[in-house]
Amino acid sequence: MKDLLAYRSEFDSLNNCHYLNSNSLGAMPNQAAAMTNRFFELWAGRAIRSWEDEWWMMSRYVGDKIGGLMKAPANTVTMQPNVTSAQAIILSCFDFSGRRNKVDMVDAEFPSMLYLYESWLRDTGSLEIVPCGAGPEVPLEKLLDAIDETTLLVPISTVFFRSAYLIDAKAVIEKAHRVGAMVVLDLFQHLGTVPIDVTRLGADFAAGGCLKWLCGGSGASFLYVRPDLAPSLKPRFTGWLAHENPFSFDNQGMRYTTGAYKFLNGTPTIPPLYTCQPGLDIIAEIGVERIRQRSLEMTSDLLAQAEKRGWPVFATSENGRRGGTVALNIPDAEAISQKLLARDFLIDYRLGAGIRVAPHFYNTDQEIGDLVDEIDSIIAGD
Repeated sequence: MKDLLAYRSEFDSLNNCHYLNSNSLGAMPNQAAAMTNRFFELWAGRAIRSWEDEWWMMSRYVGDKIGGLMKAPANTVTMQPNVTSAQAIILSCFDFSGRRNKVDMVDAEFPSMLYLYESWLRDTGSLEIVPCGAGPEVPLEKLLDAIDETTLLVPISTVFFRSAYLIDAKAVIEKAHRVGAMVVLDLFQHLGTVPIDVTRLGADFAAGGCLKWLCGGSGASFLYVRPDLAPSLKPRFTGWLAHENPFSFDNQGMRYTTGAYKFLNGTPTIPPLYTCQPGLDIIAEIGVERIRQRSLEMTSDLLAQAEKRGWPVFATSENGRRGGTVALNIPDAEAISQKLLARDFLIDYRLGAGIRVAPHFYNTDQEIGDLVDEIDSIIAGD
């Protein structure tokens, strides 16, 4: 079995910095550039024929690669430009004018999701937002209590972006299904660093992207729809590629295709579907279970180092409830983060959380130690 650190040779982008920001942007695999060139070479050499050669099929091909990482059946995942668009497609499948018209969320969600659902439900339906309080934990019981017979959808991050808190998705899905509601899992901070099986969970929908832990760059997000649920859905956010015969250019109304392409809309964005593949292939080769084990080792070490120094953290110490990130909520965290960036320690800062540190399979224990030493140095005035 290949040692995890052997994969560093596939990421020249790691050579000139301490790269500890994979929860925001995964490091670029070397092969991403070659895959970009493949797109340009095909475009130049095959021109319009490129669509039939590869491009029309790529959403399914790449979607199946991502599906394999989360144990989804083939032909259930489509590629989307971003997670907000993916969740808008889900929203467009439902009528919020009846008795079952409520969406339950927590206020710790990534703001784009809150903006989307607030805007969509402004004139119809209702939105209940459960407050999470000041700590990193998400109050599961409060969310479960909010889900009732009037709930239609429950959008929930499985790992939250500020605190990396890993919620009990199974409990949310079981409660929602018990009262006739459906759950939309946001896997953006999850897939690639924490194992998940959407089939075993019975997830109705899942969305996420390749930008972060999947090391795939921007523009390659995805949407999973439970295969037995998909036939009953008719998304209104749709387009010609969701038609059963798109090249008939039929203007007599929509007749949906079957399978994953039912949830596409307009002409796909092709270049990101090339650049995302090397990262997906590396993650699949390693296995998310191995990545998770290594991630817990590094984040546990970081928590221990913070505790030793008396630094407050915005993260749980419970391994089973922590994703791949530890936020160091130390005094003057924003100013310290700017100095770290200037010294090529690539982290990020989030208001209310602090300095987010996100080691991945390609990071070393030495890099964690160097970061802690550098923060010590900055605090000391160096």
